[in-house]
Amino acid sequence: MSRLTDEVRKTFASMHVSRNFRLFFAGQLISVTGTWVNWTAGAVLVLRLTDSGIALGIEAALLFLPVLLFGVWAGSIADRFDKRRILVWSNAGYAVLAAVQFALVATDVVEIWMVFVIAFLTGLILAIEPPTRQSFYVELVGEEHITNAVSLNSAVFTGTRVLGGAIAGTMIDTFGLWSPFLLDAVSYVGVIVALLAMRIGELHPQRKAQREPGLVRAGLRYVWSSQSLRVPLVVMALVYLFTFNFSVLIPLQAHRTYEGSGMELGWLYAALGLGAFLGAIAMANRQTQPTLRRLAGFSVAFGVFLAVAGWAPTFVLGLIAMVPVGYASMLFAITANSTLQRFTRADMRGRVMALYTTIFLGSSAIGGPIAGWVAESWGAPEALAASGGVAVAAGLLALRARGAAPATADPPTADTAARPV
Repeated sequence: MSRLTDEVRKTFASMHVSRNFRLFFAGQLISVTGTWVNWTAGAVLVLRLTDSGIALGIEAALLFLPVLLFGVWAGSIADRFDKRRILVWSNAGYAVLAAVQFALVATDVVEIWMVFVIAFLTGLILAIEPPTRQSFYVELVGEEHITNAVSLNSAVFTGTRVLGGAIAGTMIDTFGLWSPFLLDAVSYVGVIVALLAMRIGELHPQRKAQREPGLVRAGLRYVWSSQSLRVPLVVMALVYLFTFNFSVLIPLQAHRTYEGSGMELGWLYAALGLGAFLGAIAMANRQTQPTLRRLAGFSVAFGVFLAVAGWAPTFVLGLIAMVPVGYASMLFAITANSTLQRFTRADMRGRVMALYTTIFLGSSAIGGPIAGWVAESWGAPEALAASGGVAVAAGLLALRARGAAPATADPPTADTAARPV
């Protein structure tokens, strides 16, 4: 029993050391569930309005285009201003846009151009909120527990996908397509209340960047000069650009390959989320440091599982295949995130995480339409299999580039953190 208790304590270490993190964790649990409900319903809405994979790709492009265009600059804002306040206003903005979606769908006046406009406006918030949130974790738990905090946060995002997908499918079939958007709008109250209830004195303040010209250029130079940051970012760019287009390909797989409705789509998302949740919990329990070897290995595994899922001939087999896809994708994503967090100076963290977010989310602005076009031209199974092939190739190229060597840079110290770029 004592050993089990120790394992649980190790898995949830960040929860034990920080009341503020516990509050944020609970708030995210509520609001992110609403987000997955919204995104599942949004895909169903686009397909009902257009029955087009290209339209799904356009929506993804508009959602993530602001991240691609402004994400790195948004990171300099996170480095200069109060991250907690930025997060409060960002989540309030998400809530307003979800409420507008609810009103448009409930009154049956929604048109596809309205969906596109809301996607773009949501993307403007996405440009600033995720990098701010990512760089806020170290203020919640400190440097020592950052990998654990990132893993637990990933568990929230992936575990709630299980709930969100299943809830969305059930709500759509039971109440109508308007109901998920209403639930999402209300869910943001949770994280806003959590942020406002935090004890400011218990945060771990980080050195803030000063207002000066060239902050963004300095951040880019810093990343490019560090092999421990540059190589993983290139691998991430390839994988995220060509394989993490789930919001386009999974709805098409459910709608066309399996001839399903919102319920089938919801359960596919739930299976993907279940695997990702298990992967996040597994990573939270690991004590090993992230390396390029592991990042490359997880990329290869993810690609193989994705290709297998693409060729699953029935809905049940597809549902089963999505679990290891989610598991491997989360191992890759957490290792990528933790690598950057570990080897980044405190005053550069907002900009580096903004670059990570730009690659992670902004790549969908390009990859989404490409995935939609491939699926329209050759089919969703072929598009998923091709995406898996890219992930395998990226992992193998990474191993060849570094000779399967782990990251060797030392973690940032007080001395290096104060050194100008």
